[in-house]
Amino acid sequence: MMAIRVFLLLLLFLSSSVVTFCLYEDQVGLMDWHQQYVGKVKDAVFHTQKAGRKRVVVSTEENVVASLDLRRGEIFWRHVLGPKDAIDRINIALGKYVITLSSEGSILRAWNLPDGQMVWESFLPGLKPSKSLLLVPENLKADRDSVIFVYGSGSLHAVSSIDGEVLWKKELATEGIEVQHLIHPRGSDVIYALGFVGSFQIQAYQINARSGDLLKHSSAAFPGGFSGEISLVTTDKLVGLNAARSTLVSLNIRDGEISFEETPVSDLVQDSSGPVVLLPAKLTGVFAIKLDKVVMFIEATDEGKLQVVDKVDHPVAVSDALPFSEGQQAFALIQHEGSKIHLTVKPGNDWSSNVLKESVEIEYERGFVQKIFINNYIRTDRSHGFRALIVMEDHSLLLLQQGEIVWSREDGLASVIDVTTSELPLEKDGVSVAKVEHNLFEWLKGHMLKLKGTLMLATADDLAAIQRMRLQSSGKSKMSRDHNGFRKLLIVLTRAGKVFALHTGDGRIVWSRLLQSLRKSDACECPTGLKLHYWQVPHHHALDENPLVLVVGRCGPSLGAPGVFSIVDTYTGKELKSLGPLHSIAQVIPLPFTDSTEQRLHLILDADRRAHLYPQTPEAVGIFQREFQNIYWYSVEANNGILRGHAVKNTCNHEAPDEYYFDTRDLWSIVFPAESEKIIATVTRKLNEVVHTQAKAITDQDVMYKYISKNLLFVVTGAPKATGEIGSVTPDESWLVVYLVDTVTGRILHRMTHHGSQGPVHAVFSENWVVYHYFNLRAHRYEMSVIEIYDQSRADNKDIWKLVLGKHNLTSPVSSYSRPEVITKSQSYFFTHSVKTIAVTSTAKGITSRQLLVGTIGDQVLALDKRFLDPRRSLNPTQAEKEEGIIPLTDAIPIIPQIDQGVCAAVVGFEVEACIGVVVGWNDQKTRQPSREEKGHQGREGFLVCYRVNLGVKWVVQVGVMGMEGWWVSLVEDDDPLTDWERRRLVNRDFPEEMLFQSYATHALKVENLRGIETVPAKLESTTLVFAYGVDLFFTRLAPSRTYDSLTEDFSYALLLITIVALVVAIIVTWVLSERKELQEKWR
Repeated sequence: MMAIRVFLLLLLFLSSSVVTFCLYEDQVGLMDWHQQYVGKVKDAVFHTQKAGRKRVVVSTEENVVASLDLRRGEIFWRHVLGPKDAIDRINIALGKYVITLSSEGSILRAWNLPDGQMVWESFLPGLKPSKSLLLVPENLKADRDSVIFVYGSGSLHAVSSIDGEVLWKKELATEGIEVQHLIHPRGSDVIYALGFVGSFQIQAYQINARSGDLLKHSSAAFPGGFSGEISLVTTDKLVGLNAARSTLVSLNIRDGEISFEETPVSDLVQDSSGPVVLLPAKLTGVFAIKLDKVVMFIEATDEGKLQVVDKVDHPVAVSDALPFSEGQQAFALIQHEGSKIHLTVKPGNDWSSNVLKESVEIEYERGFVQKIFINNYIRTDRSHGFRALIVMEDHSLLLLQQGEIVWSREDGLASVIDVTTSELPLEKDGVSVAKVEHNLFEWLKGHMLKLKGTLMLATADDLAAIQRMRLQSSGKSKMSRDHNGFRKLLIVLTRAGKVFALHTGDGRIVWSRLLQSLRKSDACECPTGLKLHYWQVPHHHALDENPLVLVVGRCGPSLGAPGVFSIVDTYTGKELKSLGPLHSIAQVIPLPFTDSTEQRLHLILDADRRAHLYPQTPEAVGIFQREFQNIYWYSVEANNGILRGHAVKNTCNHEAPDEYYFDTRDLWSIVFPAESEKIIATVTRKLNEVVHTQAKAITDQDVMYKYISKNLLFVVTGAPKATGEIGSVTPDESWLVVYLVDTVTGRILHRMTHHGSQGPVHAVFSENWVVYHYFNLRAHRYEMSVIEIYDQSRADNKDIWKLVLGKHNLTSPVSSYSRPEVITKSQSYFFTHSVKTIAVTSTAKGITSRQLLVGTIGDQVLALDKRFLDPRRSLNPTQAEKEEGIIPLTDAIPIIPQIDQGVCAAVVGFEVEACIGVVVGWNDQKTRQPSREEKGHQGREGFLVCYRVNLGVKWVVQVGVMGMEGWWVSLVEDDDPLTDWERRRLVNRDFPEEMLFQSYATHALKVENLRGIETVPAKLESTTLVFAYGVDLFFTRLAPSRTYDSLTEDFSYALLLITIVALVVAIIVTWVLSERKELQEKWR
């Protein structure tokens, strides 16, 4: 009996030991990674003064303004502006403010240069959209203030650089002028606004820079018409091209008067052909033109004459002029030669010499140089050195100095278009995937450190050692598959036409390839990447072949532009095949058929609704001709409000250009009334989604059968008046209508109207349910709705005797042509956040419960249990419904706020803590021990949940749950959070389990400008892989139902071993004592 008692006591001790469901500091980076980017750089300003860090401030096409370290290229600070707040210009004022002009010249901001904090913001309204210009004069100051001149929205503003106050405003849009340049002569109090009215009239406004008074207005006819290109040569001289691009026109502005001097291009260049392009480089006294792949630098003399001073063959980029010493200026140009680029820095006053000439090896996959920005520095020998910041064709950013690449940034990853995944190769030579420690000593040492960490006895050095061991032993960066399916390759396509392979273990770039088919050429002037598709996925009987992906692109933005294709090896990144330009691409349909080489068949539809089969082989044609009668697809004409169903024609077309070309036919069409409905969103299920079972067990041992069909399409239409911003119409003028449509027959299975609601609508379709998000104008809140569809034709298959005797229809085929007997269940809930995108978790077998992954307006990913959006939720669920997991009905989905460092819940014996942001609880050194009543609650129910929200410096609000009886709120002092607190029971109701069924997958991090979320199943059924992309990239692993099928990576085997040894020793000791006691009793 004593042995049993000791065993039970040990078991009780182990059951009350630490069980964690949280992310600790030393676990960061084990299962997730986060990468920050800025995007393709448009403009750059260097700040390299002796005091402070040397940095470069950049603005990008992703609407990012950032400060980068010149030594390592790291981000000091950055700000991502909204998608409608594009940055037009940047500059530095007073040596301490970064000035940004955005939103077509209507918003001017000043950021503190060291830390990026916004100092002030000014809104500059105008009458009409126009070109935006920013001018920060260096020598126009008044009382330590520097004046900033801004032209935008047809108005010229003078703004104080200290506080952003508008000093004066001048309307120019009323004159019909399009201002091209703002000119401030050095040492003058006059500013010139030079622009055009139409194509033939040039006008100049002479304005007092301090008061805004108009001093003089002059106009003249531009000879030959204006081509739209004009370059500022000096403060009183400009050069432009006429409309025919055959004559260079010099403009002289003296005392507000305009004079012209014309010079035919043929007088400067003999035997010229092709169009002349005026380069935008800002060079003092000189301008540059490009003609026949040759750049010529032309000097404008004081007499108004033009003369060629230099000619450079095949340059790709020219920088602006840079003053590097008193009275001297220099500029840089880049030339390509094979895998090298040649950087030449020339002085502005001596074209026969070079200040600097260097050659640097550049990876071919980066493409050509597109932009260059230069900066000078003083070497140790007091001579002048130069560094160059270059923007490559693949949107990467490089810093060159002293003939070497100092650092590089792969900022093309800030513009991901599409994502897919690829399995890694199998591990060779029979080596086990699990890495074993080198020797027994290292093994024991590692587990002893883990044990110290578990018992909270580890020092800071021990924690660092544990972190290193976890990273080394996890094997997450190996280039082979693991048995859990966590290691994969993420294949991403960027806007630059470059394909990257990222390792899911640590996010590193395995390979990258700038596709030839997506590079600008004479045949394809404006290439654009569209989509990634699986082309070849070898299985176990064909492991000698590598997986391939098909990259689809288009030579232009229009639907009728020619298409291009590339086939890429996912293991090596090699572009095996490139096709195009070919026929147009309107739609790509991956077919569920493969040929003998495991290549997947694709049907590509052009703009004329003709079908083209790929791969173009006789075997593929044979497979397609056998199966084409079962191939259906649909098209959406959103502008016309029409849905159409299509199929391949039965008859052959003898006029077809080849055997891989097929005519199509229309099967059905749905035309929505244009006066009341406009298509605003469509969504369907993933083709590779796995559904574990069609049956859904509900209360009272009842069963409902899901209506599972890959042919279902969810369509949302809205009122045509309500397509603008939220609140632009009244609730009576706005509505949303949702449809469930069978795309084979065009039959509408369900229709529902949301009156007083408005888009945008974001939706996700999975299994037999669809969840969508929209705005309720009447309630002034966002809503999420759910629709579940069930098959009533199988509702009679509930009798056990029918199943035993085979009198059921579970094995009967499901056809879209048979009229389905379906019922739907729906429900709507208020939702706190605006949403950017919605996805759903996916697992290997579809057994694990689903979670919705909601991309919030705050650029975070909220993992929300699907049970929140169960249409069967009721106010008072029965006991059977509670056992099923149904949450009590509320009008809103409660969202726990994300504070500081994420969600952490830990159970420590009878002392329980579950916190958001900071970890507080009974075992905190500042807190007291729980009372007897509180221990009673904890001992009976097993947990106590709380979280803190800071209300300033002194006070903290704590919200928590006590047992299963209710929840409490307390207002406490921050100095002693759990002392002298007053608990108020708000409601005597069941514990709100929703607090435990949600978390932020991104923790406290942000995926700036979040655009998409991709989920991939792992081999481990409990786990799904999540990849979120925007300007940043984020990857993590989620277990919606916890990791029920595996031990955690930090499981303490040493503690388990010690426990087993202790139990064995205890059993032996108690047995010996028991035998000794029994012997003594027999001697009595």
